[in-house]
Amino acid sequence: MTAQAPPVREMTLADVERVSEIRVRGWQHAYRGLMPQAYLDALSVAEDAELRRAGFGQGGAGVVNLVAVRAGTVVGWAALGPCRDGEVHTPDAELYALYADVQHIGTGVGRALLGEAARRAEALGHPALRLWVLRDNVTARRFYARAGLHADGAEESFEVAGVAVPEVRHGGRLPLKDRPHEAS
Repeated sequence: MTAQAPPVREMTLADVERVSEIRVRGWQHAYRGLMPQAYLDALSVAEDAELRRAGFGQGGAGVVNLVAVRAGTVVGWAALGPCRDGEVHTPDAELYALYADVQHIGTGVGRALLGEAARRAEALGHPALRLWVLRDNVTARRFYARAGLHADGAEESFEVAGVAVPEVRHGGRLPLKDRPHEAS
């Protein structure tokens, strides 16, 4: 049974350290076996936070960072903005990141963040929402598909420690259909 969805608000500078912790631990959890383990083990919350603090508020026009909060603690983070197709921006929105604290996976945090990100994207006038997800991250791909964001055939890879990591693009028209969270 999932807990009540947490409230979602815009991220503040005071949230940077916690967001970095969620992001780094999220990579280490979700990408185990999908990326070189040595790379994942070397990820640093402090380094991520330093970069995030330096760039805070400089994401550009239309970039929105959101956090989910439960009992006064940030338990998830999402970032969205204009969709990038190579170097060209399209009319669609892109979900750049969505991570729930590992202890809060399956409790409605991701769904709350995705729902608010989709609402924000629609309010900004974007007709669709797109995102890239690791091809072999079956759990994340099912999560997005349940929300109406399906693979659209686009694939590309990026390199991590000399290893190609394939991604697939998912997308869907806005507004997203509210679908019940099904057990996976």
